[in-house]
Amino acid sequence: MELQDGLGPVTSSEDNVLVPMDDVREHLVVVGNGMAGCRAVEELLARDAGRYRVTIFGAEPHVNYNRIMLSPVLAGEKTFDDIIINSRAWYDDNGIDLIVGDPVTAIDRVAKTVTSQAGRTIGYDKLLIATGSDPFIIPVPGKDLPGVISFRDMKDVDTMLAAAQAGKASGGGSAVVIGGGLLGLEAAHGLTLRGMNVTVLHIMPTLMERQLDEAAAWLLKSALEGRGQTVLTGADTAEIYGEGKVEGVRLKDGRDIPASLVVMAVGIRPSVALAREAGLDVGRGIKVDDHMVTSDADVLAVGECVEHDGNVYGLVAPLWDMCRSLADGLTDRHSGYKGSVTSTKLKVAGLDVFSAGDFSGGEGCEDIVLRDASRGVYKRVVVKDDKVVGAVLYGDTADGGWYFDLLRKQEDVADIRDLLIFGQAFASGGGALDPKAAVAALSDHAEICGCNGVSKGQVVACIEQGACSLDAVRAGCKASASCGSCTGLVENLMAVVLGDDVQSGPKTMCKCTSFGHDDVRREIVAQDMRSIPEVMQKLHWSTPDGCSSCRPALNYYLLCALPGDYVDDQRSRFVNERMHANIQKDGTYSVVPRMWGGLTNPRELRAIADVVEKFNAPMVKVTGGQRLDIFGIKKEDLPAVWADLNAAGMVSGHAYGKSLRTVKTCVGSEWCRFGTQDSTGLGVKIERMTWGSWMPHKFKIAASGCPRNCAEATIKDFGVVCVDSGYELHVGGNGGIHVRVTDLLCKVTTEQEAMDYCAAFIQLYREEARYLERTAPWIERVGVDYVKQRIVEDGAGREALRCRFLYSQSFSQDDPWAERADGAHGELHQHIAEVRPMEMVG
Repeated sequence: MELQDGLGPVTSSEDNVLVPMDDVREHLVVVGNGMAGCRAVEELLARDAGRYRVTIFGAEPHVNYNRIMLSPVLAGEKTFDDIIINSRAWYDDNGIDLIVGDPVTAIDRVAKTVTSQAGRTIGYDKLLIATGSDPFIIPVPGKDLPGVISFRDMKDVDTMLAAAQAGKASGGGSAVVIGGGLLGLEAAHGLTLRGMNVTVLHIMPTLMERQLDEAAAWLLKSALEGRGQTVLTGADTAEIYGEGKVEGVRLKDGRDIPASLVVMAVGIRPSVALAREAGLDVGRGIKVDDHMVTSDADVLAVGECVEHDGNVYGLVAPLWDMCRSLADGLTDRHSGYKGSVTSTKLKVAGLDVFSAGDFSGGEGCEDIVLRDASRGVYKRVVVKDDKVVGAVLYGDTADGGWYFDLLRKQEDVADIRDLLIFGQAFASGGGALDPKAAVAALSDHAEICGCNGVSKGQVVACIEQGACSLDAVRAGCKASASCGSCTGLVENLMAVVLGDDVQSGPKTMCKCTSFGHDDVRREIVAQDMRSIPEVMQKLHWSTPDGCSSCRPALNYYLLCALPGDYVDDQRSRFVNERMHANIQKDGTYSVVPRMWGGLTNPRELRAIADVVEKFNAPMVKVTGGQRLDIFGIKKEDLPAVWADLNAAGMVSGHAYGKSLRTVKTCVGSEWCRFGTQDSTGLGVKIERMTWGSWMPHKFKIAASGCPRNCAEATIKDFGVVCVDSGYELHVGGNGGIHVRVTDLLCKVTTEQEAMDYCAAFIQLYREEARYLERTAPWIERVGVDYVKQRIVEDGAGREALRCRFLYSQSFSQDDPWAERADGAHGELHQHIAEVRPMEMVG
């Protein structure tokens, strides 16, 4: 007996065919660990979990992941872990033998075996080929140069990320994307977000010509160019040039476009080489019948590699239909696949597009068109013989599912012809159709989730089987589990089926929007939004100007995402931040000048004393953060107070802001007999590095000179405890109403390391926490292990965070007091007029 890569106890015949000794079930071998192959296995398990023993071969060294979501990974919106569909636990729990990084290279249909690249030979009773598609590489000189890649898997994404990082290191990089279809535009979008200068080359006159008509394609091209991309249509590539590596692309009209990276995304072809070598019937794809059976009764195929009734498909919805029919056939149900009418609902670089059916027009066709230039909306519905035969939507795709349902059912639309273009609400008799009624009116076959091919009937069945929350629906049937654009439909369906029994999901930002904080932050970056009105417009705010909850949050998110570009909106800040002082209950203000690391000197103390006497401040108090707080300053006196403090070299202590407040220190090794390091000097350096930084909430730091911890570093947002061997770094403490002791992040040996880790931690918190979320609840929500993984274990990621923080600080460390003392925003400090009763005369 021998053990072979997780296959369990096996016997080895003379032909080196591995056969388990104790499992008499039919053996299903799946060639391809991608979305189609694993979905087919999922469908099979749902029908008869114990029917087959399953082995899956994967060419990539990964578990099954959502290839559709590679674009968000490239754009930095998701990580690889976020797009995993089937974790290793799924394979183990279902008794599936998974072999990764070892593609099948040969099929012996007579012996009924497959052989892998590593030399494994395994027998099968049923074989499922799910090899997907191969990228088409245009045959031009230079196509094999280093730096020329496709965009099909995680390896390609990693290559693009490395190129973008190298470009940043050298002051900027340039990329050319050949192909203006969905994959090409997504690659261009991701590379742009990663800081590269991107040029898109497309041989056809319009982008995405298979999905969009000319008008919608023009809108898309204009929007992409507005985001900094160069888009060249009618561009025919002559060669890719370079000495030992790619240096650029030359077009047939003689133009040269320099580039250190070239991404070919001109199309895909069914991957049929393995099937052809095995002698199976192959046309454009592997030919299959209605049950996904090939020309060999024991060999099946599914996904992008197949040809059914003369058609090949590259969208997920038909693939899922194939998988259901295949599973029915393997469990003796034989439903039969009859082909698919396809629609495409996509978010291209954050822009919504939809198309379905035949929108080429022609004899007997009538075009109904709506254009709304101010909203960037274009809708076109093609009608023939009083039936919808095609539709193209850009900018507003909410009615895409309804148009597709009309198209698929071939319903007569004569009675609603005049209202058809305005969408389901108007066509159904008014402009205020209840969204729940709209989704209830859809047929059970109507597609809800295009990414995962989930119909309304499947979502309803999932809910009726006990899924009472959005997360439960996502886990059960995968609706809304990928791009999230169908989340509203799923939530409305849950409300229709469950009524008040729906379990609430993530909290929205406020009543003005259905989006949560994380969604808004992600979309601001993904769609390159640059102002509060733009965010409200694109994310469909329900109020014209937002509210006191969302406006400060949006202002912060834009400030964090666009350092140096976004202009801080003072109207969207709380009163203390607008006034740069803390308002007290009597309407006066308190002022806290910054004292670096808690240190001060005679000049500063005299200046504070002079201010107290000059402006009759009734109280001066030493704060818990080792600062002096001057109380009772009138609003109109604030600029003069700041001018006097500025003259002594003092800047704002930001005691009023969602920002760095203080760095508290003890005297450390310079004076204390127990001190192990210079905690005071380190605290001063950290405060000079971090002051002026805006945060999701107030942020406090402390540096203690020894484990006695006199500066209380273990209840601060970031704390340093000096020890003989270096510095212990602590995070996530809170000394407020709910006291929380910090988590130990790590230990470092030098001051510079302590400062670098501090900067990286602050930036991670700035980029990922929700507005008004302190570090303590944020860490409890994401887990300290996640923070360690990002800050301690990922050295390159830590350095990137540090650099982003310091870059942001280069725009933040301007003293707001000095600006106000010079007269800026003087209207905020005007004396409020007094209203007195008139004297009685006579």
